[in-house]
Amino acid sequence: MSTEVKVPTLGESVTEATIGQWFKKAGDQVSQDEIIAELETDKVTVEVPAPAAGTLAEIVAKEGETVGVGALIAVIGEAGASAAPASAKPATPAPEAKEGYGNAAPVPAAAPAPAASGSDMPAAPSAQKLMAEKGVSASDVDGSGKRGQILKGDVLDAIAKGTTAPAASAPAAPRAPSSASDAPREERVRMTKLRQTIARRLKDAQNTAAMLTTFNEVDMTAVMELRARYKDLFEKKHGVKLGFMGFFTKAVTHALKEIPAVNAEIDGTDLIYKNYCHVGMAVGTDKGLVVPVVRDADQMSIAGIEKELGRLAKAARDGSLTMSDMQGGTFTITNGGVYGSLMSTPILNAPQSGILGMHKIQERPMVVGGKIEIRPMMYLALSYDHRIVDGKEAVTFLVRVKDSLEDPERLVLDL
Repeated sequence: MSTEVKVPTLGESVTEATIGQWFKKAGDQVSQDEIIAELETDKVTVEVPAPAAGTLAEIVAKEGETVGVGALIAVIGEAGASAAPASAKPATPAPEAKEGYGNAAPVPAAAPAPAASGSDMPAAPSAQKLMAEKGVSASDVDGSGKRGQILKGDVLDAIAKGTTAPAASAPAAPRAPSSASDAPREERVRMTKLRQTIARRLKDAQNTAAMLTTFNEVDMTAVMELRARYKDLFEKKHGVKLGFMGFFTKAVTHALKEIPAVNAEIDGTDLIYKNYCHVGMAVGTDKGLVVPVVRDADQMSIAGIEKELGRLAKAARDGSLTMSDMQGGTFTITNGGVYGSLMSTPILNAPQSGILGMHKIQERPMVVGGKIEIRPMMYLALSYDHRIVDGKEAVTFLVRVKDSLEDPERLVLDL
């Protein structure tokens, strides 16, 4: 008796994934719950365990193919059974779920979209849905997926460019060939789905938002003294180390409540103000940048924030972040200082209207009370969407963060 291996549920609003890697080949013996494949989604990597023990009789979806939730990707036969040749037919995507942060609701499957010109692959399910909603023809979209498959990002790009004619009429400039001496020393590696998504989203943010950055600097003396005084007691009581991120997150949530435009987003001709603070923390991993979210950070203590940050950071390093860990952020903090960055201009995490950049703490001579003193200073950078946030609001927000950090008692007294 054979057992089908299908794409598991990937999370809210995620309807497809790419086969990143097969750890077994057809004919190999597998144990129940042994990891046999890895799926790449827009945000996380998902491991696929074997639902039963036996022989991997057939691999239906090969590495690099895009598959929908519930699609058949392999067949496991009884132990000792001979393997069937891998099928060249791509797995059929399952009907996709309605996107959004609420409960996902099933919707009728869209009619298969015609293949792009010169492509033998139908458009991805999410791309079909978006083209139907926006009235975009497949002939107007250049597919970037395998064998020219149209992906959702391709449709978004076409809409952003106002495409009315086939995109093929303006092909991208080809890569210049390498010299004969350089070519053997180059390595071509396929971009992961996560890296493709990072690249697309960052470029979309630049193309869409009226992005501007304002700077300030903060004297970290008070926070560092407070941390040094209580870090041992804090760790003993709460079981987690007292870092700087707890202070920064609380300072940000206080400022967001005073300047709500920085916690808002644009939806068409409407502004949506968020009466809650879900703060994203940009984390660099071996597979790329991810932004797990501390939900309702404004309602948490510094200890609660540090505990949640520890959990999310560990999950990011282990590759075990879930989709719920990464959805719904209203503002983002990124810390380039851990890598030694002295100053930077962070790019918005769309559709958010603000992102705070932390940097390296460096001792510098400062004038304090008419005297020159050596102080541990950090540059802060706030990138914001000028379509929503005025310059006065952006500067005021950053000054409020600075004030809270230079006088951390404000965080306790809610001032």
